[in-house]
Amino acid sequence: MRALLVGSSGQVGQACLTRVPAHVELRACTHADLDITDAAKIKTVVDEFRPDVLINTAAYTAVDKAESDEPAARACNTDGPRLLAAAIASRAGARMIHVSTDFVFDGKGSSPYPPDAPTGPSSVYGATKLAGEQATLAALADRAVILRTAWVYSATGNNFVRTMLRLMAKGDVRVIADQIGTPTSAASLAEVIWAIAAAKTGGVYHWTDAGVASWYDFAVAIAEEAARAGLLKNPVVVTPIATSDYPTPARRPSYSVLDKSSTAKAFGLNQVHWRTRLRTVIEELRRA
Repeated sequence: MRALLVGSSGQVGQACLTRVPAHVELRACTHADLDITDAAKIKTVVDEFRPDVLINTAAYTAVDKAESDEPAARACNTDGPRLLAAAIASRAGARMIHVSTDFVFDGKGSSPYPPDAPTGPSSVYGATKLAGEQATLAALADRAVILRTAWVYSATGNNFVRTMLRLMAKGDVRVIADQIGTPTSAASLAEVIWAIAAAKTGGVYHWTDAGVASWYDFAVAIAEEAARAGLLKNPVVVTPIATSDYPTPARRPSYSVLDKSSTAKAFGLNQVHWRTRLRTVIEELRRA
């Protein structure tokens, strides 16, 4: 199988790079290698490499900045997937896996969102990601996979875990306790991406690690695991606060737990609890 990985310098892209199956011939593209808003360049790369599957992990993820810079967010999150899908559509049998987000939902629910739940984004970021999903499906139909995830982190890149560790090294922290979701290791997501790539299917799927947490719960766990690993020299107090205590330009979903059961069943996957995955990432940071 020939796989074209787009956005390979991001944390999900990096995780995919370290887990490439033996049967896969991979071409990995960073933004410098392939600007996904450049239709001509996309066509050139696709025509030269002739992928069986394109994995799109590229995204504009500056959620708050997107509120004041919608054109940039839309170019990457909507136009980019549309152009990638159009290029793949021209290749008979080729497929595309497009990574999306929990932000496509309004966050007003109280039970895990299945893949077919009604969408209703409440931020520019969420709206542009949803439009990217729709453009991908419109171009490729059942040759497209939309894989929604949430709260992604790894031992590299900009993410909540690394931000918390940086702040905790300086002292106590205050963290929002009334936004509920599920932390997801980029490694976990990469494993699922490769499983889907091998299955040669289409549709909309959800994947996060198992369990439920608030950002406060997540931060407490980070402090505990980091202390156990010797990454924090002093005890840290994590204080819960409300969303209203920390206003941001973009509205975050209050509840964004995704239902992964159909994905686990379809691909024979085991769901690992987010706390277990966190411990692995903290250990990676300790070794680094």
